[in-house]
Amino acid sequence: MSKRNATVAVIGAGDYIGSEIAKKFAAEGFTVFAGRRNGDKLAPLVKEIEAAGGAVHARSLDARKEEEVVTFLNEADKVAPLEVCIFNVGANVNFPLLDTTERVFRKVWEMACYSGFLAGREAARLMLPHGRGNIFFTGATASLRGGVGFAAFASAKFGLRAVAQSAARELWPQNIHVAHLIIDSGVNTEWVRERIREREGDAALSNLDPNRLMPPAAVADAYWALYQQPRTAWVFEQEIRPFGEKW
Repeated sequence: MSKRNATVAVIGAGDYIGSEIAKKFAAEGFTVFAGRRNGDKLAPLVKEIEAAGGAVHARSLDARKEEEVVTFLNEADKVAPLEVCIFNVGANVNFPLLDTTERVFRKVWEMACYSGFLAGREAARLMLPHGRGNIFFTGATASLRGGVGFAAFASAKFGLRAVAQSAARELWPQNIHVAHLIIDSGVNTEWVRERIREREGDAALSNLDPNRLMPPAAVADAYWALYQQPRTAWVFEQEIRPFGEKW
């Protein structure tokens, strides 16, 4: 493995998409800083990356806490220049409008929008003196349109998209690639499979079309492709979905 003098920070390094992003960039020689709530759950990811010869630092991180985001990214930048920051915090909940409490709405906004602002701002603060960088945000179908039961989630994802757009217009001229990746599909995770089981029954899972859900590794590949884009042809927003997805 060819090592790079650079770090990638994955904020929201969960068991599926976030872990695949971390593994992909580690395999490409980056030092990975992986952050999530309950950082002890990162132990299997650390073991896998290190067994493959990669470098990874795992941290407990509440991305809604400004001081924790600042500390996490500053630590990453001290190990090697922060070259990529990927915000991948999920907050996908579904409640009928009248069942969406003030607390639910506020917490979803904090997780999916406010924490993205903190991550983007602090990553930019560190990247600007380097004269380069990449800040990527994970979006969803809800970034483009609200759906039944998604008032909280869609409003937060709409907001995150606006943060990304504003940051891109400000930071692109300063050689920082800001991009928003829309995953217009269910992702093949335990949480999504359980939702399918609840709605459609056990038979739906046993007969699940393999093209229906997005593999987490495919999301990681999409982020790697964004990172490799030349600055003469940067993409701000990209939508990805399995070829069997209706849209």
